[in-house]
Amino acid sequence: MQTKFIFVTGGVMSGLGKGVVSSSISKLLQLSNQKVSCVKIDPYLNYDAGTMNPIAHGEVFVTEDGGECDMDMGNYERFLNQNIPKSHNITTAQIYSTVIDAERKGEYLGACVQIIPHVTDEIKNRIRTIAKDEQLDILIVECGGTVGDIESLPFLEALRQIRVEDGQNNVIFVHVTLAPSLDVVGEQKTKPTQHSVQELRRIGIQPDLLCVRCSSELQEKTKKKISMFTNVTTNDVLSCHDVKSIFMVPQILFEQGLVDVIFKKFEKVGYIDASENWDEWNKIVNSMNPNDNPIKIAMVGKYVTLADSYVSVNHALKHAGASIGKPVEIDWIDSETFNGNIDELQKYNGILVPGGFGTRGSEGIIKTANLAREKNIPYLGICFGFQLAAVSFARNACNLSNANSTEIDDKTEYPIIDLLPEQDNVTDMGGSLRLGANEIKIKDDTNAQKIYQTEIISKRHRHRYEFNTKYLDQFSKNGMIFSGDSDNGRRMEILEIPSHKFFMGVQYHPEFNSRPGHPENTFKAFINAAAEN
Repeated sequence: MQTKFIFVTGGVMSGLGKGVVSSSISKLLQLSNQKVSCVKIDPYLNYDAGTMNPIAHGEVFVTEDGGECDMDMGNYERFLNQNIPKSHNITTAQIYSTVIDAERKGEYLGACVQIIPHVTDEIKNRIRTIAKDEQLDILIVECGGTVGDIESLPFLEALRQIRVEDGQNNVIFVHVTLAPSLDVVGEQKTKPTQHSVQELRRIGIQPDLLCVRCSSELQEKTKKKISMFTNVTTNDVLSCHDVKSIFMVPQILFEQGLVDVIFKKFEKVGYIDASENWDEWNKIVNSMNPNDNPIKIAMVGKYVTLADSYVSVNHALKHAGASIGKPVEIDWIDSETFNGNIDELQKYNGILVPGGFGTRGSEGIIKTANLAREKNIPYLGICFGFQLAAVSFARNACNLSNANSTEIDDKTEYPIIDLLPEQDNVTDMGGSLRLGANEIKIKDDTNAQKIYQTEIISKRHRHRYEFNTKYLDQFSKNGMIFSGDSDNGRRMEILEIPSHKFFMGVQYHPEFNSRPGHPENTFKAFINAAAEN
């Protein structure tokens, strides 16, 4: 079976939405009964996204198999409703590490190791291995960065070579670019797109399709002008204009004939028209924009200056709201500047504390958890929010006034949260956390059991610290129980206060399992409680 490839590149500037375009194309092909998947190429020198600052790069998305990946991997999973393994996130460091290791082992038979062919061969090998191992009909590969960047040149060269080797009928290049509208002039400008395509052609790649980002639908005269200067037919210049939800993008691309264009170029016959499978997808998309009074959620966290820092949490809340026909309105509150003002929190239907690391902003989160407990406001703490909810309970309900996490104060008198035992001798920061899916056992007759309706769940983790089990009895006596654990009871995974309207913390990251039309159970329960508050 010959896997077809669609390579998505970007020009002009970052943040145009290559990930959404890639995800939308893959969704259209999936609806056309094709077996598809996505790969994200990140040209940075980090081995993975795990050590990156979320404020600068966005959230770190964790895969089932423990990969710390670019947040676009989350888009792929949400659009396709399928798990994507960590091998689908390829970075410069991974490629060069493999090539250097092979050179040290003498696997190049004395050759002078170079970018071409050795680095480009390794890039091609990774892409082809994924296609072959997963027996895909079509693989969509998104090349991160912007055309013209030095970092992405080896990857673009490798993609160019695949087209030469596999032939024009097996490879499509989609270039995402920009047609800005200046308020002063009032017309869509084509020069950024022209220059971007020129840069792409200069390195030997002629795009087949252009997905042009614009604030309003691309005008016909603009399409014709872009077509003339880029050597792309007018029908292959597609408008990617602003819409209410990213999940509406497949529809606007479908209406412009993208599916027919792709299958014509690939010379595929006998495929299922995507329109036959639209009903279920459209039902999900339409549910994402409910018209009702919004549920107001305060998200108190450390990285709130960039919404993308918590993109999966944002999506998970909206998935849960859509499931009960209510929009969710999220306000981000910086835990570093929060001073424990109850008036600031009482106007919300619920409070969520997402993941995080380090000392900064921790006291604000501890105050937040205590206020939510005392004022009976629905509370959901994730990872760091789970840990500091336990610290808050120790201080304010168990009279352990100096309680803390050893991550924050390594000399604390009451180490409620402590380092995982296997982390004692870990020196490398990258890739050394407890990562990926782990099984969790849920106790009977608990809120967790009511929420999940099963004894065993599997959830993704990303943490280095855990609850110190020597305080279990003390917590239980004061009204907080641990309703889920893992590793034969050694690790606490879920905390709850049964007497509270809704007070739950989870050590895992449920947001990574939430999908449109399939909200994660904890989020759905939290939003249900918030809706009634």
